[in-house]
Amino acid sequence: MFKNRHWILQQDSAPVHRARNTQNWFTARAIDFIGHEDWPSSSQDLNPLDYKICQHLGEKVSAKPYQNLESIRASSAKAAAEIYMNVVRAAIDD
Repeated sequence: MFKNRHWILQQDSAPVHRARNTQNWFTARAIDFIGHEDWPSSSQDLNPLDYKICQHLGEKVSAKPYQNLESIRASSAKAAAEIYMNVVRAAIDD
């Protein structure tokens, strides 16, 4: 999905994100993330993924019936890989 480009995982204050095990897991794998102490809790309006991108993916994936879970997964991965930057930018601008 990211094609070897740098990315940062966005955390929030959900208990599972604040858990020491979770924080250590990301750190041990050198995953760059915004920790819960630096991200306001319950701030969906700050995360375009929560309201715009997920809606876009849902519309693409739910447009047809599926035979099994694997076909849903494949369709979801394909839809995510085909998200254009203008959709992402529009979500951020909104």
